[in-house]
Order: sequence, then structure tokens, then C-alpha cells
Amino acid sequence: MTKQIEVLKHTINILAAVLFGAVAFVFIAYGLAYKSLPFIYEHFSLLVILTAVFSALMIGAYIVFYLMKKQSLYRLILCALIFVDICGIVFFTISATGIITKINSIQALRDYIAQFGNMAVFLFILFCFLQVIVLPVPGSVAVAAGVALFGPLKCTIYSFIGIVSGSIVAFAVGRWIGYKAVKWIVGQDTLDKWLQKLKGKDYLILSIMFLLPMFPDDVLCFVAGLSSMTWPYFIVMIIITRLISVVTTSYSIGLIPFNTWWGILIWIVLAALVVASFWIVCKYSDKIDNFIKTKLKLKR
Repeated sequence: MTKQIEVLKHTINILAAVLFGAVAFVFIAYGLAYKSLPFIYEHFSLLVILTAVFSALMIGAYIVFYLMKKQSLYRLILCALIFVDICGIVFFTISATGIITKINSIQALRDYIAQFGNMAVFLFILFCFLQVIVLPVPGSVAVAAGVALFGPLKCTIYSFIGIVSGSIVAFAVGRWIGYKAVKWIVGQDTLDKWLQKLKGKDYLILSIMFLLPMFPDDVLCFVAGLSSMTWPYFIVMIIITRLISVVTTSYSIGLIPFNTWWGILIWIVLAALVVASFWIVCKYSDKIDNFIKTKLKLKR
């Protein structure tokens, strides 16, 4: 009886991976079938084949590592398949609704939101919220569309509400789900050991990364949920950093043009300053962290 239960358990585990791989293929393939973008239209058959090959390889790798009893590897692949499923569902949704054709165009996104009339404000806030959680939309595009619709002041308020609320939800997902997922993959002892090693440094590094525009803030919210960062610190930090980034983006659009030599020069200088600032922070993170803690009397 025990052997039969073991066989059933292994069968269910393998079938689960096959199911997740099949779901990923189906949603991505149906999303591609809308041929919403010129690139998809021109390479539709190739993209479907690549999707099928990718799904098959992921399933095959899972089965191989499962049979080899490489627990961390096959669990990692299973989590990756679940993540691809979520991405596939999002891709199918934005393809079916036509949003995918608008997310990289400021004018198209503005027209799409404006057509909802009095509901445009609510839709824009919801769009900014989803942009943090699931939508692959550059934040600058959403804010630029908001500026064109509502002006810089109202855009700052609306996008701030949507982005901060989305950031808090993303942090909660990282804290409540992400930790359990990573613990399931690598083991609690290993995870806690590495989190302990990073404890203290993650506050400064993550805060700076949120402030600088060259990093994916949305992904960092999930990562912060896995760190030792506390809820109060994250909320205060995200309010300050998001406010700075939203205000800067809202009021810089139109003031620093991309179609003049001096505008391009200013953007290049700003980008160089951002890179230099992050390099300095990374290189002297311990000294900066100790200095801040000493000045704020956080160090005993």
C-alpha cells in the first residue's frame, strides 16, 4: 500500500508540472493569435513553435530533475512554470482587450483612458496600480499619459495613489507568499541564513535602488518583501521615494525635451549622475550605512 501511495504521489507531481506547462502554452499561444503587434504578426508561427518548445523543455527538465531527486532544482522549475502561467494569463488578457497595442504609446494610452469620460480618473489610478503588480508597462509611459490627460499636479496625485497602493500590495505578496515559495525551494535554514547575512545592508541598498530611476521599482517591491525590511520602514520609504520619482517625472516631461541637443545632453548628464551615485553607494555601502545609523543614533 505504501508503495502504491508513493507511485501515486510521484505521478501527481509530474502531472502537475505537465499541466502548468500546458496552461502556459495555451494562454501564450491564444494571446499570440490576436497578432496585436507587428512583430507578433510577422513571426506568429515561429513564436508559437518557440512557446511550445520552451514549455516542453521546462516540463522535461522538471521530470529529469524530479527523477534525479534534485529537490531544489525541480521545485525552482515548478515555481518558474507557475510564474510563466501568470505571465501567460496577463499576456492573453492585454492582447484580448487590445491594451497591448497602447501600453508603449503615450498618445494611444491617453486616448484609451480618455474615452471613459468621468471614469478616466478611476481607470488611470487602477492602471497605475496594475502597472506595479502585473502589467508590463513602463512607469514613465503611464505618467506621461497622465500628464497629457490631467496636467502634472493631478497626474502626480492620481499616479501616486495607484503606484503606492500597488507597491504595498507587491510588498505584501513578497512577504507572505514569496518567503514561503523560496523557503519551499531552498529550505528554511538556508534562506534564513542568507537573510541574516544581508540584514542591515538591505535597507540602504533597496532604498537607494527605489530612489534611482534605472532599477525596476515594481520588481523591487516583491524583493523588499523577502528582505528583513519592516512594514513601517517600507511604507515610509516607498511614500518618500515614489513621491520623489512621480513628481520628478510629472514635472520634467515637457521641460527637458528629447528633440534638442541641449535636452539630450541634460538627460545624458542625469543618467551619468544616476549611475555614478549608485556606484558610490554600492562601493561605500557599509560606511554610508554606519554614518546614517550614527547620525540618527540608531547604533548602540
